[in-house]
Amino acid sequence: MAGVEVPAVNAVVEKSAPRKVVVGVAGGIAAYKACHLIRDFKEAGDDVWVVPTESALKFVGQATFEALSGNPVSTTVFDAVDEVRHVKIGQTADLVVVAPATADFMARVASGRGDDLLSATLLVATCPVVLAPAMHTEMWMNPATQANVATLRARGITVLEPAHGRLTGKDTGPGRLPEPSQIAALARTRAAGYPLERTLEGKKVLISAGGTQEAIDPVRYVGNRSSGKQGYALAEIAAHKGAQVTIVAGATEHLETPSGAFVHKVVSAREMREAMLEHAADADVIIMAAAVADFRPENPAASKLKKGHAQESLSTIHMVENPDILRELVQARISGGVKESATIIGFAAETGDDEHSVLDFAKQKVVKKGCDLLMCNDVSGGKVFGQSVNEGFLVSATGEVFTVTAGSKTEVAAQIIEAIESHRVTR
Repeated sequence: MAGVEVPAVNAVVEKSAPRKVVVGVAGGIAAYKACHLIRDFKEAGDDVWVVPTESALKFVGQATFEALSGNPVSTTVFDAVDEVRHVKIGQTADLVVVAPATADFMARVASGRGDDLLSATLLVATCPVVLAPAMHTEMWMNPATQANVATLRARGITVLEPAHGRLTGKDTGPGRLPEPSQIAALARTRAAGYPLERTLEGKKVLISAGGTQEAIDPVRYVGNRSSGKQGYALAEIAAHKGAQVTIVAGATEHLETPSGAFVHKVVSAREMREAMLEHAADADVIIMAAAVADFRPENPAASKLKKGHAQESLSTIHMVENPDILRELVQARISGGVKESATIIGFAAETGDDEHSVLDFAKQKVVKKGCDLLMCNDVSGGKVFGQSVNEGFLVSATGEVFTVTAGSKTEVAAQIIEAIESHRVTR
């Protein structure tokens, strides 16, 4: 991270839409979720080709895949031989996503098999390939499966972490297919040029996300518009890069838990402070992405305040400052409560004024807080909060400024995580 200012973190050239996306479907009960994935890509304007295995068609019919994709569907290398389809589909693809990828399918790909259209497509493809595993926990944890996953990742194939949850029957555990929206976001991030190698293997990453809520009475609260999407996107990228991720989450009930992440739910800023300090002790990376309320009502009412009661009025609420969690984490690193080697990143939602730009405020804040990096967003005019896209600046403690280029929040998360890794190398 040398230099005073660089244009962007891992800037990429956007590929003109539509992409040609191959959605592979292996034979597992989660095959029905591929229908939602196909629709996600189609609604984004992509040209989608579905390549199922024979087993997949026992769960979802060929007609369904053709209707959703708008393209013919085949499982065999012997269809459309005159077009050399078993080669052409992979050669011309911009992205291949297989969801679900079963244990059997990954074993066949790892061994270099090409005896059906989907495995042959993967042998030919030179574009990014993303596999989303789905299987019972014992199958996922089996040494043979783990060896196959390692082999595939070593070859440059992105194998996502499965989600933890309800499986077929009464079983629960790791092996559940991530939600289609999560798979699509990660696949697009990979297709946009952001690598998802396991460079954070063995690292502990702590991330706060979402807004806090400060009680006025048992019914009402003071809050903000933060959705928590950026914090969860950061957790998604960190987890798929091999980190052990803990999220301290405020108001994020509508978001899917990132695969492999542990979520500690909180409500107020003081609860978030307590949880962050608890989990920060052994963290290697700490990211304060939450929108923590700066103030809280001094004396929350024990019962609901009523309109028209002279003794109970909402017209005047006395507020007091909440703790500065980011600053306390930095102080804890100095005092020994947080590892000295830990990298601490703050977030700042800013609006400029007549005299100062958003970047001016960010440069002041990173010095005031004492963190290593600060991600600054311009939230004027309703930007960022609740949106699916983001952009901004990363400002370092030494005054360097890096532009985080506009993209989905998952793509922005990939840029931020990459910058954090670079910072840790050069510290």
